[in-house]
Amino acid sequence: MSRNSLYLLIGALVVVVIGFGIYAYQQESQPDGVAIEFNENGVSVEAN
Repeated sequence: MSRNSLYLLIGALVVVVIGFGIYAYQQESQPDGVAIEFNENGVSVEAN
């Protein structure tokens, strides 16, 4: 395996790990409970 291929593989793994970390953080930071929206169509209730 050449050195450039190794750098490419390591870079791809770093990008995947960072992407998974961002995804996991967004999932954990979503509020739990019930979302109630009032708009022109009426009332919308959504369980989180």
